[in-house]
Amino acid sequence: MKKRTIWTISIIMGVSFLGLLFLQLSYIREMANMKKEQFDESVNRALYQASRNLELNETLRYLEKDINETERRSHVTDSVGTRSGQANDGTVQHSHQYSVTGKDGTVYSSFELKTIATKPSTMPKAMILKNDKNSIDDTQKSLQEIVKNRYVYQRALLDEVVYSILYSASDKPLKERINFKLLDQDLKAELMNNGINIPYHFTVSTQDGREVYRCPDYTSDGEEYSYSQLLFRNDPQSKMGVVRIHFPDMNSYIFSSVRFMIPSVVFTLILLVTFIFTIVIIFRSKRYTEIKNDFINNMTHELKTPIASISLAAQMLNDKSITKNETMMAHLGGVIFDESKRLRFLVEKVLQMSMYDRKKAVLKKKQCDLNEMIEQAAHSITLRVEHTGGKVYTEIEAVDSTIFVDEMHFQNVIFNLLDNAVKYRKPEEKLDIYLRTWNEGDKVCFSVRDTGQGIKKDNLKKIFEKFYRVHTGNVHDVKGFGLGLAYVKKMIDLHDGDIHVDSVYGQGTTFTVKLPFVKEE
Repeated sequence: MKKRTIWTISIIMGVSFLGLLFLQLSYIREMANMKKEQFDESVNRALYQASRNLELNETLRYLEKDINETERRSHVTDSVGTRSGQANDGTVQHSHQYSVTGKDGTVYSSFELKTIATKPSTMPKAMILKNDKNSIDDTQKSLQEIVKNRYVYQRALLDEVVYSILYSASDKPLKERINFKLLDQDLKAELMNNGINIPYHFTVSTQDGREVYRCPDYTSDGEEYSYSQLLFRNDPQSKMGVVRIHFPDMNSYIFSSVRFMIPSVVFTLILLVTFIFTIVIIFRSKRYTEIKNDFINNMTHELKTPIASISLAAQMLNDKSITKNETMMAHLGGVIFDESKRLRFLVEKVLQMSMYDRKKAVLKKKQCDLNEMIEQAAHSITLRVEHTGGKVYTEIEAVDSTIFVDEMHFQNVIFNLLDNAVKYRKPEEKLDIYLRTWNEGDKVCFSVRDTGQGIKKDNLKKIFEKFYRVHTGNVHDVKGFGLGLAYVKKMIDLHDGDIHVDSVYGQGTTFTVKLPFVKEE
């Protein structure tokens, strides 16, 4: 129940931390996208305004040029001809002719202004007043005509300039039409007006992709995110230009707006890692607690195994119904001696494992005969195997069987392998164990094969780990520390040997150990 509660709390807290982290990252991504959209809009707006300024500047240049040309080459004849005459009635008529011509000789406007005057001395007073009034009206009409004609002239002049720009300006190449230094200044000013003050690089090319200008400090960094704008977009397509601009520090500029969120993400990650680490420690502590409890609960069983063998041998000695001969007495005495020795080893095994992990233990190596050790182990385990209805078979084939090992620990290696074979047998079935020795090159080998229930392939890689126990079927009911095979592997490694396991689930397991033998002089 406690384990389930811990799992539930862990899952809830883990999901909460992950959800918080996901929300923070989503918020950062949304802010970055919004900043990118604003950046794109500002750059496009700046490019559009810069291209418009370029066209306006070109128009202004042509206007100034046309005005200068007009002032130099065109002329306005204010009084090309002035005719005066006197009528029979005593009035004097004055005629004024005006004309405006362009630089190519075109006459834009031409008009004539006539005025009538009378001699006051020859006309009556009333007539003089009348004639004066008529003269004023005629003069006003003439002035209105002058203004109208001047408007027509100015409009024709502007039309001439516009036609000149349309038909002559676009014929020039882009290099001559664009002041690149002024374009750079316009780009910088418009970008700053839109809140962008970071380095940029730009190029100008024709519509078909031919580059005509590149800024002096141009680099390709950030070129994958470039912006473009048409130049002279009302010209024929073949005469248009394209300005492309990119920003090497664009990503830094965009993410600078979300940097304040980075500490919160970092703290969330730290909390998440701390939480995971805490959960791992909790479960590891719980696992060690379970191992400790399992060790305490199974200690009695492990100690009872050799005690049971000793008790069985003692019962046979005390059973008067069993005929005892010298061979049986020697066999029972040997069983009692071996199991007592094994009992003493079980008490020390856990302490010895920790000592070897810290590399503090010292092996007391000496020359031993592997064949003899295998025969002794077979003799010791025979009684337990026969109790299941099976037998122990030995095949002593090794010729060079002298090894340099710690006798006590290596005997314990063999006993551990045999003990596992007995413990992990098929329930309610007899168990057969096959012990064999042989030579292989400069190695002496021995194997322990049983007809037990075997080990699944998924568990074969873990059986030599400390505290690991295979739990399948009734195997879960077998008591143990999970230290036996770990101890075996440790001892084999310390003796410069190799151990290998082959197993077929449901058929049995074979442990093979190879050690260097001592060559006799």
